[in-house]
Amino acid sequence: MEIQYLQYLRDNPKASSEARFSIEPISLEEIEQLEIKYNNGKQFPKALRELLFLAGEYCYVLDYNIFDSQEELQDEAREWLQKYNRVINRPYFAIDAYNAGEQFLFVYLDEGDDSLVMSAYLPQRNDVQFIESMQNKKLSEFIKGRIDTIKQGYNPF
Repeated sequence: MEIQYLQYLRDNPKASSEARFSIEPISLEEIEQLEIKYNNGKQFPKALRELLFLAGEYCYVLDYNIFDSQEELQDEAREWLQKYNRVINRPYFAIDAYNAGEQFLFVYLDEGDDSLVMSAYLPQRNDVQFIESMQNKKLSEFIKGRIDTIKQGYNPF
């Protein structure tokens, strides 16, 4: 797969030169199975496909590694929505279990090739919106920002 949007992630496969773990991909076949299940067989946006192709199994700037698979993350996010009686009416794909059980990050699948990263905060609170963008950053910008945060010596989370 040609990498167009996530070249920075491709070029920075580890959090640092001393880091033990590197990004780990999932196969195109696995990506296609996810597209069948979560996007009615339509291809995911290009930046999301690149993310999964480069780092669908493990990514040091996203917290989904507590799950055994991307499918498990998707199913859990949907269960959390049900638990809190929340609904996302557009096709989406969870990319991070942020405050697992109460909040997750996702991209809409109908916004073009480099979608904005969104946050779903599930408990109802007057001071927090259910869905809001993560600093109006597209997926490629969001990933680059987190990599840069690590390069500056800070925790990206």
